Amino acid sequence: MSHGKWTISDSDDDDEALPSSGTPAVSNPSSRQSVPPLRPKLEPVTIPVEVKPEPVNTPVSSLAIGSEARQLAAKNQLNPVKYESSPSLAGKRKKEVSDGSGWALSDSDDDDGDVKRKSVGNLPKKAPPSPKAKKVKVENERPPSPHGRLYYIDEPEDFFESSVPHLNDTFRFYLNKVTGLDRKYNTGALHIRDILSPLFGTLKESVQFNYCFDIPWMVQQYPSEFRDHPVLIVHGDKREAKARLLQQAKPFPHVRFCQAKLDIAFGTHHTKMMLLWYEEGFRVIIMTSNLIRADWYQKTQGMWMSPLFPRLPEGSSASAGESPTFFKRDLLEYLASYRAPELEEWIQRIKEHDLSETRVYLVGSTPGRYVGPDMERWGHLRLRKLLYDHTDPIPGEEKWPVIGQFSSIGSLGLDKTKWLAGEFQRTMTTLGKSSHRSDPPIHLLYPSVEDVRTSLEGYPAGGSLPYSIQTAQKQLWLHSYFHRWKANATGRSHAMPHIKTYMRASPDFTRLAWFLVTSSNLSKAAWGALEKNNTQVMVRSYELGVLFVPSAFNMESFPVHNNPFLVSSSSGFPVPFDLPPTRYSPKDQPWIWNIPYSQAPDTHGNIWVPS
Repeated sequence: MSHGKWTISDSDDDDEALPSSGTPAVSNPSSRQSVPPLRPKLEPVTIPVEVKPEPVNTPVSSLAIGSEARQLAAKNQLNPVKYESSPSLAGKRKKEVSDGSGWALSDSDDDDGDVKRKSVGNLPKKAPPSPKAKKVKVENERPPSPHGRLYYIDEPEDFFESSVPHLNDTFRFYLNKVTGLDRKYNTGALHIRDILSPLFGTLKESVQFNYCFDIPWMVQQYPSEFRDHPVLIVHGDKREAKARLLQQAKPFPHVRFCQAKLDIAFGTHHTKMMLLWYEEGFRVIIMTSNLIRADWYQKTQGMWMSPLFPRLPEGSSASAGESPTFFKRDLLEYLASYRAPELEEWIQRIKEHDLSETRVYLVGSTPGRYVGPDMERWGHLRLRKLLYDHTDPIPGEEKWPVIGQFSSIGSLGLDKTKWLAGEFQRTMTTLGKSSHRSDPPIHLLYPSVEDVRTSLEGYPAGGSLPYSIQTAQKQLWLHSYFHRWKANATGRSHAMPHIKTYMRASPDFTRLAWFLVTSSNLSKAAWGALEKNNTQVMVRSYELGVLFVPSAFNMESFPVHNNPFLVSSSSGFPVPFDLPPTRYSPKDQPWIWNIPYSQAPDTHGNIWVPS
């Protein structure tokens, strides 16, 4: 296995400091306007919608789509490496990997010498070479699945048939549908075909912002009556990747492209958003899913779906249609940051609609170096400003833990003080204008090797969890924060997360001080990092999320619903994993995508051999 230069993938970025030259710092804050009160809106009547299932066979085109980790997962699924339990092979594995951990420190990382000399528990000296393994075809007989007999069966024709969730839901936060789970665990969840269904509006045009696209698959998700309507793709691909993307779209003349400017090294266009323009109005979807089948199949994803925003009366003022959360202003500011002519008509359309029903705050990141007031426009400093302005201090808040949950991890520094326990923790622990700087527990949820091995997808699920050995071995200190991915209450423990959420919970985990769903993984590229003695912040990537704070919902805190997606009328907040979090045991290791796992088969009887 090669441990050479690792390909940047899906916001798992190398955040090593670069020279401060390059993109100039920005300082031209937008004007702030007054806000009108909320007004109730009528929603379309919802009726059952039938969505046909996807074909089970992964299209060949998926082998060239996405990061290196995702491409490896696709190849693994099409041509898996079977687990062999013969005594000779088992003995060889045991000799090579005496403790079964499968990854270790590299002796070439001189900058981490102090860390390497410490005891690191059950980590072996080096990652093992790939075992002798037999390539087999997918059609071979599979072992019994621990997830039940329906796990390997193609989803039935009526799998996606459901009643669309009521659009007057309190929080408008939904999970995606997952195949292979009991139908009850998809209650209130959405598939992409639900979102694009005519039940939500008569679609005229749409924009798809994302990191990873399968254009033919995406086009098929639109209902037949909307399938040839104009679609604008906003992406960050360059050179060969851009050429492949354009090639995919050749059969679809209604698909156009807008390339996001990525002027800072190691940045990605990671935002995942839909803008949907209907005959009846306009809607925004901010989500965590890429536009590829794998992300809508057996992964846990999240999304916020806006109300249907009606068109403003002719002659309305420029400040009309604003929400108490200034969502309209912030969305327009985010779109303007692309400096893209292709988005100008959409900026104008949004200005002509009434977004006053919105109760969430927009938290975005755009590439650049920012100084002065502009430091609080993007990234974690934007979140810090919102928490300062719109939350209140809580008695005993030093005991209210911060919970971060993500699917990828960047390089955070040689110790926790470099970023995580410094500027990032200060943001996450901000509650109102209190001068008290609390130091509560921080729980970081990231799947362990065992979580991935026993998942619905098995080891290929790890292709969407691109934490590399090169990064992991430099920050062993981080792993003491790790907790398992568990979601028994939602029935989704075995659907690996691609969702990213951050929140502040009460000590008994029954209430939330705030909740954020976002595209931002745990990386400085996504959230930004302070520079020049804290007088400048540098952000590498485009990211987008929405923040829920109790004051916007006339609450003091959010109650946590223990079984959120089985009762759609609940006023509790639908946290998508189990609380309290479960800390890693001494035997648990975080999933690392680019090393082999051959000690035990996954749910498909296969092992993981990067090559």
